[in-house]
Amino acid sequence: MKAVAVDATPVDRLTHSEARRALADLAMQIAYHDKRYHGDDAPEISDADYDALVARNRAIEARFPDLVRSDSPSLKVGAPTAEKFEKITHSVPMLSLGNVFSDDDVQEFIDRIARFLNLKADAPMPPLTAEPKIDGLSLALRYEGGQLVHAATRGDGLVGENVTHNARTIGDIPGALSGTDIPDVFEVRGEVYMSKADFLALNAAQEQKGAKVFANPRNAAAGSLRQLDSSITAARPLRFFAYAWGEASAMPADTQWGVLAHLRAWGFVVNDQTRFCRTVDDMLAAYREIETARGDLAYDIDGVVYKVDNLALQKRLGFVARAPRWAVAHKFPAERAVTRLDAIDIQVGRTGTLTPVAKLEPVGVGGVIVSNATLHNRDEIARLDARIGDHVVIQRAGDVIPQVVEVVMDKRPADAEPYIFPDTCPRCGSPAVAEDGEVAVRCTGGLSCAAQVVEQLKHFVSRGAMDIEGLGAKQVEAFYDKGWVKTAADIFRLEETSANADVPLEEWDGWGETSARNLFAAIEDRRSVALDRFLFALGIRHVGQSTARLLARTYGSAEAVIAAMDAARDPDSQAYADLVNIDGIGKKMVQTMVDFVTSDANRAVIDDLLTLINPKPLDVVAEGHPVSGKTVVFTGTLETMKRDEAKATAERLGAKVANSVSAKTHILVAGPGAGSKLKKAKELGVDVMNEAAWRVLTGLDDDD
Repeated sequence: MKAVAVDATPVDRLTHSEARRALADLAMQIAYHDKRYHGDDAPEISDADYDALVARNRAIEARFPDLVRSDSPSLKVGAPTAEKFEKITHSVPMLSLGNVFSDDDVQEFIDRIARFLNLKADAPMPPLTAEPKIDGLSLALRYEGGQLVHAATRGDGLVGENVTHNARTIGDIPGALSGTDIPDVFEVRGEVYMSKADFLALNAAQEQKGAKVFANPRNAAAGSLRQLDSSITAARPLRFFAYAWGEASAMPADTQWGVLAHLRAWGFVVNDQTRFCRTVDDMLAAYREIETARGDLAYDIDGVVYKVDNLALQKRLGFVARAPRWAVAHKFPAERAVTRLDAIDIQVGRTGTLTPVAKLEPVGVGGVIVSNATLHNRDEIARLDARIGDHVVIQRAGDVIPQVVEVVMDKRPADAEPYIFPDTCPRCGSPAVAEDGEVAVRCTGGLSCAAQVVEQLKHFVSRGAMDIEGLGAKQVEAFYDKGWVKTAADIFRLEETSANADVPLEEWDGWGETSARNLFAAIEDRRSVALDRFLFALGIRHVGQSTARLLARTYGSAEAVIAAMDAARDPDSQAYADLVNIDGIGKKMVQTMVDFVTSDANRAVIDDLLTLINPKPLDVVAEGHPVSGKTVVFTGTLETMKRDEAKATAERLGAKVANSVSAKTHILVAGPGAGSKLKKAKELGVDVMNEAAWRVLTGLDDDD
């Protein structure tokens, strides 16, 4: 994050001309940062720094109302829409919220409401709701007759981006409302977000691919929702909290609390941390409670939003230029700390990626002592201009991952030298390069690099892979250093190696007869594992558990997978086309798999392994089912279930799901909007059915 320069001159000391210049500068700065945050999903300053700019602009305008500009930030929301999406004009503007930062500010918010409503001094305050402020991307969902007709981002508050196709891929967003009291027209508003765990998994996958790594879950969610290719959005684990509404032909309740109950009944996820407040003390208690729970929540929040509960009072209170009078956001203080960067270590991963890690003077951040933080990659170090000896700002991204977000330039030592990222592997000395179009710098040493071999071995025995009990990272390192395990196949010779060694395993420090015997038994137990586990354990770049399962279901045996990769060396071959046609596998992944399996060194290890273990075909849950062994393609919009659910059902019943229609396709499930795939299926004589027929065929619905 960049440091932001804010004029420190007290507002009450500004002259008229100084105030005019200050407002012009603030308008320019805030417009720029609005675009970076809302339009580009790449903020350059912290929320706190942005809020400081907005607060100063507001204070100057309050003292000099005659200087309010036509382009004043107080009259705008968000940023102009990007050109790549169609535009949707909001029937009711999507405005932002004002912010408060202290207990006194909260009391002042209530006092303003009382003054506006002309309440007597001894009158009870109107009840309010308090809910977590989700750090995500605002979205408006328009339903007509209970059916989702379009989805739009906030945009500039008046015009948003049409992301309907992408929104339909999010499991928390129903395509059709269920329940009762559903108005003819109702626009549901809420926040698209990504959980902390899903964010970590996504970034790990992105780093492995050498693709863009997101700074935080909010950026990840926004970048995922605003994709031209909805299949990318569908592959990202996005979620949605509903908490508000726009245009409505009728209201199902007369309170905020009551409408939230109806949203839940209609099929939306409503935040269960929402509280009902009758006093300021209740509001502050809710704030403290939610702030305390913040670190344990599965998603990022940056404050608490208070809303007047009574809808009639909301209507009376109305709006100021860019925010409602009846709601406000009580922001959390940023969880950051400043410490010294003592060193930068380079870690080498199993695919050769060189990852820089900041070694820090230990410092407390959000209740946790941090001594290491990620610097992500070479480009991030260059962007930060981070140097050893610098003082740096540390933030726990998503309250979980420590990361360096900023260098404190005015504390830089005079002798600090620019950091030179290594062009050779620190472990094996092989050249380290970044492929065209990739961010990651990788060691080219492959299996000659000890770091990569050890990390590959750790992956091979890990829980999602071979899952060998008692053989963890420390044990793998010890066996490698001892020379007992150099390849994955050596693991299955450990008992023999120990028996022939001068010092057998049971005589090593930390081992005994029982623990050694248990390890050998655990290894023996994994000589027969499911094929997908074996394929995932090989550690092929881009091949995760789901891809390994797809390959296992498609080819049935390790030998068939290997034969397919051999044949797919020719990109014009039918084997290559068959691989690319598997739903969930693309050309880049195919090339990576082919390169891995056909490498002489890797093939030697695989062939050796297959003399020692016997991967089993995946069990078909419903052998003999009408779709078992069939190739199925889904096209158009599925209305009663998400595409992932439909695919999972087909695979569970033994079917293979493909991306495109070919002569090998047996069934095309066509929903509304089906186009070229439907046309081709009819030309080829493929069995075409609608979603209802598919549900009957697969047993999702009774056919009586």
